[in-house]
Amino acid sequence: MSSSFAYLLRVPSPIGRIELTSDGEAVASLSIERAGTLPLEEHPERSTAVLDEAAAQLGEYFAGERRSFDVPVRLVGTPFRLAVWEHLAHLEFGSVTSYGELGLALGHPGYGRAIGGAVGANPVPIIVGCHRVLSSSGRVTGYSGGDGVPTKLWLLEHEGITLAA
Repeated sequence: MSSSFAYLLRVPSPIGRIELTSDGEAVASLSIERAGTLPLEEHPERSTAVLDEAAAQLGEYFAGERRSFDVPVRLVGTPFRLAVWEHLAHLEFGSVTSYGELGLALGHPGYGRAIGGAVGANPVPIIVGCHRVLSSSGRVTGYSGGDGVPTKLWLLEHEGITLAA
């Protein structure tokens, strides 16, 4: 996560505390607590309207009252990563795709590893739904947010996505 942020807000959630940063106009990052800590723990909170709105929308999402987010996000990355994140941003609540399907949709078949790297580097998870990407066999292979796979499984179950045993 970039250390150049103007605003910072932490909110509770069922998957651990969430830390949001912003430049004042858009959400720049979202981090989920891992092993009881957050990346910017030592910095004081300083909120702004866009972070307050993101926190409210996250609260609604976790309460089962919101299925999509409409806060502005500022995604910064390579053109390839931006294309992956843009595609993720359009995945609907309760739907899934695979790394391979994502590669095909972006015109990069066989780029599974690169797609996985871009998905894992998503700076705004949950709001940009990277948890909705599974392996081609429909299995959960990893998650970079929070406590990893258990966090991803919680998010999928929250959205009504059941996985084959």
